[in-house]
Parts: sequence; C-alpha cells; structure tokens
Amino acid sequence: MHKPVLLKEVIENLNLEKGGRAIDCTFGQGGHTFAIWEKIKPTGKILAFERDPVLQEKGVEKIKELGLDEKIVLKNANFVFLEDVTKKEFEKPQAILFDLGLSSWHLDESKRGFSFKGCEPLDMRFNPFGDELTAHEVINKWAEEDLATFFKELGEERFAKKIAEKIVEERKNRTIENTSQLVEIIKTAVPSWYCGKKIHWATRVFQAIRILVNQELDSLEKTLPQAIEILDKGGRLAVISYHSLEDRIAKHFFKKEAEKGIIKILTKKPIIPSEEEKEENPRSRSAKLRVIEKIK
Repeated sequence: MHKPVLLKEVIENLNLEKGGRAIDCTFGQGGHTFAIWEKIKPTGKILAFERDPVLQEKGVEKIKELGLDEKIVLKNANFVFLEDVTKKEFEKPQAILFDLGLSSWHLDESKRGFSFKGCEPLDMRFNPFGDELTAHEVINKWAEEDLATFFKELGEERFAKKIAEKIVEERKNRTIENTSQLVEIIKTAVPSWYCGKKIHWATRVFQAIRILVNQELDSLEKTLPQAIEILDKGGRLAVISYHSLEDRIAKHFFKKEAEKGIIKILTKKPIIPSEEEKEENPRSRSAKLRVIEKIK
C-alpha cells in the first residue's frame, strides 16, 4: 500500500490554510496531494504534476471519483515546465511540494525495470511514451568509461569501474535484456562481502541509471528557481529528497537564495523520518525534508 513519506511533517511545515492554493510537483499516487486538500478545502485549489502518463490517468480517475476535478488539476507533465504551466493556468501558490524519487507503483507494478527484485525489461523511463533514452540503451551501448563515471557520480557506487568493465565484457557475448541479467552481472563484479550488506548490491547502479534516463538532477536544478519565482510572498516550499545528490542541490540553492534575502530557511537541518515511520515504511529511510519561506 502506498504510504506518503513524512506526511505529518510536510503538512505541518507547509502552513496550509483554508482557501489556499498549492502545487504538488510530484503527484505519484496522490498521498500528499489529498492530504493538502484536507487542509485547504472547500475553497482551495491544487495544481499537480505527474510525469508518468499511466499514473496521471489513474490520478485523474481518482480525482473525478472524489468529485474534486474542479479543485485539483492534474497535469501529465515534467515539473521542469512548472513556471510556464502555472503562469498560464494558476495564481501564485502559497505552498509548493516536491517529493522526489519514484513512486511505490513504479517499483511494484510498472514492470519497467525500476526494481531489481524481479525480471523486467530494462526501461526505467517515467514517461515511456515521450522520453527516448532507456536503461537498455545505456547498458548495451554506452562506453565503459561513461558507465563507470555515472555509476560513481550519480549512484555513488564504490565499485563503479569494476561493474562497468563487467557489463562491457558480458555484452560482447549477449545483449543485456532485463533486470535479472543486470543484477547478476553486478553481483559477479563486486566482492562477496558487498552482497551481504543491508543495502542491496545493485541499489546504487539502478539508482544511477534511473537518474540518468530521467534527467532527474538536471530537472531539479532547473525547477527550483522557477518554484521560488512563482511562490507567493510568505509562501512555503518543501523538498523531500532521497539521496545526497538531490539533497545537496536543494541545500545549496536554498543557501544562495537566503543570502540574497529572498527566502528564509526554516529547516537548518533536514527533517528525517521517525524510527517508527522507517519501520512501517522502509522506503522512507533515506528521506530528508527541507523547507523554506519566501520573504520577498
């Protein structure tokens, strides 16, 4: 079952009021969106973005079932278009939320290769109908040096070079078609003790491929300035990240904007899930929440 991460903390820190306007840049399965609605109803409005057309369609159906289609508008779009869409269709919001990473649905149901627990095609696109680069192309066609570089930089994988070497060696004999093949290749490239660690040995490589295919870090860097621009004075912006690269981008951007006197940082240290939440929802374990308020 889908469990929105840091839900209580997000709702408290966004300082939501009845009749307010909010933007959820990462709708997913709607957990945060519908919780926000409960705080701003009955006259509030929400604009939500969902890059995945399948999830967007499911979301629209749910919104209609709840009779909220005039209150919650869900766009099938990358949040990198945040400013353009908002200026055309929405007034300045008092709250903006980014819940980065991927939905539980992508791991459990999409069958696009986000999970390393089954045997799925190497796809990893959030939008399989619009985006061109796939995990299959990256793994089977990219140069060894490039693979090693992004495994290290995007996945922070300590055995990046050895894994890249093994992938290139294996694909000389066969095309690497699915996640099961890739997981086994990674396993043979790393020391045996590495496979006994709490975090699965393929986690960082899969993370790196997903980030690369979907241009996640680039999109975040382009979108945060847009979010500050459209946010109403006194409004709040919250970002939930799941690995150090995302968190670093948000942290550094907020620091620069605070130095300019444009925003006030409300979380000197990021808010993290409680031990109870981590136990109930293991996927929340690496989450960090940063919140700012626009002051000018």
